[in-house]
Amino acid sequence: MLPRVSEAVERSLAAAAESQSRTNAFLALAPERARASAAAVRPDAPLAGVPVAVKDNICVAGLPATAGSRALEGFVPPYTATVVERLEASGAVVVGKTNLDEFGMGSTNENSAYGPVLNPHDPGRVAGGSSGGSAAAVAAGVVPLALGSDTGGSVRLPAAFCGVVGFKPTYGALSRYGLISYASSLDQVGIVARDVGVARRAFHAMRGPDELDPTSREPGPAPASTGRVAVLRELSGEGMSRDALEGLARARSALAEAGLEVVEVSVAAVEYAVAAYYLIATAEAASNLSRYDGATFGARVGDPAEGQAAVSARTRSALFGPEVKRRVLMGSFALSAGYRDAYYGRAVRARGLVAAGLAAALAGVDALLTPTAVSTAYRLGEKLADPVAMYAGDVATCLANLAGLPAVSVPAGAGDDGLPVGVQLIGARWSDDALLDLAERLSGALAA
Repeated sequence: MLPRVSEAVERSLAAAAESQSRTNAFLALAPERARASAAAVRPDAPLAGVPVAVKDNICVAGLPATAGSRALEGFVPPYTATVVERLEASGAVVVGKTNLDEFGMGSTNENSAYGPVLNPHDPGRVAGGSSGGSAAAVAAGVVPLALGSDTGGSVRLPAAFCGVVGFKPTYGALSRYGLISYASSLDQVGIVARDVGVARRAFHAMRGPDELDPTSREPGPAPASTGRVAVLRELSGEGMSRDALEGLARARSALAEAGLEVVEVSVAAVEYAVAAYYLIATAEAASNLSRYDGATFGARVGDPAEGQAAVSARTRSALFGPEVKRRVLMGSFALSAGYRDAYYGRAVRARGLVAAGLAAALAGVDALLTPTAVSTAYRLGEKLADPVAMYAGDVATCLANLAGLPAVSVPAGAGDDGLPVGVQLIGARWSDDALLDLAERLSGALAA
């Protein structure tokens, strides 16, 4: 075993255990597996000995995969997600599984069946969701790298709230095999990291097509650089807090000082994005979660002698949390006879308008610049009584998921409350490497 690898893994395991009472970031630690993996690391591996935390809706053989739900309590998958296999083949060492909003449904990480994740900067604030455990683990210094999933901003929002980097690649760039589905046309494995360089190394280790995932593919041609970045007008004024707008202003100035031309563009269809996103996501969730019926997948509540309908109703009522029930009901209604075209069909058409508008806006620039979140991290409980307000907080991040585009959040200073502020860059399809280059340039300029 390489001494430095062993030391890094032991430090990470100790930090995870020490910080757990302050953050609730982990649902399971894997010391034995981590030590065995560390012993097998090749010294020339590109990620040799880098400790990594994995969101608990991404499967790792032999470790629990609860997806933050009682419905999957006790489930231990016999297989490992392709992205995790590729990270481990590159020398990374999995140290544990991180907490999340149940089945990835939430923007605050307060919807986990195992308690909320607390922000390492202020335990009275949320870490953001649904990949809050991964972001908190990185922000607390437990690991330099963590995997999450991003359906409408679930990697970028917690990254912004916790003051770290969050990257959602182009849809199809990373395999989704082994990711427990929420909304399949929107879900993407994402990366949380202490800096852009670590995120880039992890992305390069994991990317590429996978025969186990038909949505994965070889990258297409990246657009040529223009030396311009555009601020999206619809997300640079009303609806954004002063902290968010000041972070945007700092990023805009930093890019200009770094030699880039900063212009403004408008995408009128942004006003439809949140509504379209939540109708599509909940409709797909209603379909994907129908498998948790007390018979095929997950735990069971009730006596089979009562009949499948009764067992299914008991199981779902007892084991799904309030937010999951809300979204399944919403999605079922959107797909129901007589309402499908009025709701789901219109949402799909709106999605097309959003994608077309973003493509047109990106035609003459390298990236779109927006705040990542509407404010700094919310207070615990602040959004639970008003889910619609929580949904509205995804206005900037859901754009990239609707269009399948790459997007990255980087820290951009702090708000008046001392909490981190993030800004987001959205790139054209398959511009992932160029987008990470730009994000690294922005991060350097902001830190100067």
